[in-house]
Amino acid sequence: MMDHHDESHLSEFRDHPQDVMMANGGGGSGSVLHRRNTTSSANGTSLRGDGFGSGNGLYHRLKASKNNGTDIQSHNYEPDESEVWRAYVAQLHFRNRGQWWTTGKKRALKRWVATFLVGVIQALVATVCNICTKTLSSYKFDKVYELLENTYVTQSTETEMQDDYLLQQDDYAASDGSGGENMFDGSDSETQKTSVPFGGSAFLAFLFYQTIFALIASLFVWWEPVAGGSGIPEIKCFLNGIDLPRIVRIKTLVCKVVGVTFSVAAGLPVGKEGPMVHSGAVVAAGISQGKTKFWGVDTSFSKFSDFRNDREKRDFVACGAAAGVTSAFGAPIGGVLFSLEEGASYWSTKLTWRAFFCAMITLGTLFAVRNFDSWWGQSSIEKLFSFGEFNSLSGESSNFSIWELTLFMLIGCLGGLIGAVFNAANEHLTIWRMKRVNYSKGRRVCEVLCVSMLVSTVSFVMPLLWNRCTKLPTDMQDWSNQEKNLVDALVPFQCQPGKEYNEVASLIFTEADTAIKQLFHFREAGADDSSTFSSAALFLFFVPYIILASLTYGIAIPSGLFVPSLLSGAAFGRLCGHLLHKLDHTSGTFADSGTYALMGAAAVLGGMARMTISLTVILLEATGDMQYVLPLMLTLMAARFTGNVFNEGLYDIHIHLKNIPFLEAEVPSVAERHEIVAGQVMSTEVKCLRPVERAGVVYDLLRSCSHGTFPIVDTASGGTLYGTASRSMLCTLLQRRAFGNPELMDDYDGCESLGPRRLSPLVQWDTIERAYPRYPTINDVEMRGSDRNCWLDLRPYANTAPYTVNETASIQRTYRLFRTLGLRFLVVVNHHNQVVGIITRKDLLPEALSDSLLRGRNAQMSSESQGGSVRSNGELL
Repeated sequence: MMDHHDESHLSEFRDHPQDVMMANGGGGSGSVLHRRNTTSSANGTSLRGDGFGSGNGLYHRLKASKNNGTDIQSHNYEPDESEVWRAYVAQLHFRNRGQWWTTGKKRALKRWVATFLVGVIQALVATVCNICTKTLSSYKFDKVYELLENTYVTQSTETEMQDDYLLQQDDYAASDGSGGENMFDGSDSETQKTSVPFGGSAFLAFLFYQTIFALIASLFVWWEPVAGGSGIPEIKCFLNGIDLPRIVRIKTLVCKVVGVTFSVAAGLPVGKEGPMVHSGAVVAAGISQGKTKFWGVDTSFSKFSDFRNDREKRDFVACGAAAGVTSAFGAPIGGVLFSLEEGASYWSTKLTWRAFFCAMITLGTLFAVRNFDSWWGQSSIEKLFSFGEFNSLSGESSNFSIWELTLFMLIGCLGGLIGAVFNAANEHLTIWRMKRVNYSKGRRVCEVLCVSMLVSTVSFVMPLLWNRCTKLPTDMQDWSNQEKNLVDALVPFQCQPGKEYNEVASLIFTEADTAIKQLFHFREAGADDSSTFSSAALFLFFVPYIILASLTYGIAIPSGLFVPSLLSGAAFGRLCGHLLHKLDHTSGTFADSGTYALMGAAAVLGGMARMTISLTVILLEATGDMQYVLPLMLTLMAARFTGNVFNEGLYDIHIHLKNIPFLEAEVPSVAERHEIVAGQVMSTEVKCLRPVERAGVVYDLLRSCSHGTFPIVDTASGGTLYGTASRSMLCTLLQRRAFGNPELMDDYDGCESLGPRRLSPLVQWDTIERAYPRYPTINDVEMRGSDRNCWLDLRPYANTAPYTVNETASIQRTYRLFRTLGLRFLVVVNHHNQVVGIITRKDLLPEALSDSLLRGRNAQMSSESQGGSVRSNGELL
């Protein structure tokens, strides 16, 4: 039996293995390390005198306080190479011996089938979302249009009746009559108004539907908070190796899709493209795992055992992100490039093919659904391209001159500046929300209602301020069917229907996709072409809309920024084109305003998101016109360079505001400018275990800390690293009571004395991994008093080949090793393979590196001052 002295001795070894080894005479290296260590009694922080180590995790405690206690874990992309894992792999190899249809081929087939299902289901999800959004929006606009037309008819009727009455009064006066009855007493009008809903007020109806739809969208975010926003920053972090809680669950998918349907129908300046990326990722994650807690569905582990791990789930989520972009824009190649450029941090050639296949299936499913009425006929051009068909207006020549490329670059710079201002404004607004609003669900809902009412009021007031009716184009003989359909979509806001339209209302009281097409395709290239949207109308729409978009992004609704950025950018670009035509007196020197609208849309979106390659291809696939390749490339590069001068992309800004430990592809600049080694950034708060340990000791250790990994050291060989044990594995073993009789031996003095002998029953690898990803926690373990002294043999489950780095390794090499392999932790050892610390992703963040550098300088200055005082005392003596 183990007495109290033994337990305290083991606890001391787990916290400071080198100190215990020195006390036991365990090797000269332990003595050297102990002499280099100093202890600060003021705060209990172990800090090495040469600046190595990060004490008891001061930086982590500060970050945890900022995160409000949220414990964000990393994915584990590398399997634990333990004895039970090797036995499981050996069994698979034995079964495949002499067979053609091996486990590897079955796994590959199931992977392609699952990828196929991801593409089909995501296309159906996007289709249902689009249909529901159009249905709700059409219902809302129909009700508002009906009231607007009644108002126009009533006003016209009243005017005519007043005119007739005045004429009759004149006739009676001319014939010396005494006057007639008042033909305009308003009794019929009052009766009609009382029977009309909302008192005949189109504004009240518009405000009511907008607010109700926004409230419904907010309630779904109330139910699942992670469903708010676009979801692209969260998926980007997930693919970077960060295990954000509940981000790829089916409940999140339902709330995201239904919520974005109502938020778009609410007329808010949001889009559904970002949420479609998130929904594609959730669909891919759910199909690959074959189970969902939301619906209580769980297939057998044997069918999905190959995919129930972090590496396979990551690859499926990357394919789902590509499918999401494809379902949003109809751009499969752009979707693959988006997943590569903005999403995945780990890419391979095989993953490229799978993402391409998934995007292809998504587009094929969309194509089949859209052409359901003509399976064997030809498809309409409008169903192929999201932004409509772009054609050359001058025959075989391009729509722009070569010298206009400089103007496109200038528009790109202006778009980058607009995007930088947009990002900065939204960043400050988000910081304010985090302090004043986001901590309360009730306040978040109230904010949504306030923003919705503000947007509705501004949207209704702007056409009233315009208060000008423009005649519809009449000479449309050379116009295409697409342009004629867009003319029919112009809104007669308090104008004569069928003859006039309101320019500002035509951009507001319609779907965003239709407004973008109107800005892209209405002709305006010279003296013969009329101006469909004037400069004042475009300016009156652009400024309030982009301000409202910056205000809206971040409230408690599912929302994307692709469509708002494209719409505001298209208005900005068309405004630039219209001003150039006025400057040229409409002589046709410059390209048509639709071309400038396309460049403006790319510039503003590129300035906000800072995407280049994927956005170029997405816009090309959405327009279907290759003549814009070079202009789009120049515009997006100019927007990116200009925006990067001031701040980061909006998605990166929100990642940093949420204090998510995101690792960039490049080594932080602070590591490039200074000489930092792994020993300076590592955390010395390491809890160690022995290969064979008491169950009570393991239980108490898991209760006392929240570490995800525990190094296993062998005391018989001077404390060398034996392997590592994950927290999930230890909790599973304790829950299954996989420990042996305490009477097998009185004490434990090393692995060599035991040999191959096992002290506890063996748990198979597939049994441990069956609970993925919801492993048992320490709260699920019931530790009896009689079990505390039982032996828990960790040797069969220990990862005996963990990734390690020497404490003298440069931070550049350490960062590349950690980031490239997607590690969850990195054990730091000395030259004798003894554990001196551990590195996690939080230790490699720029803030942590700067903190470690500052701590090292302070330690050096402290040692120098101590040395100077000793020399002074020596001289005095």
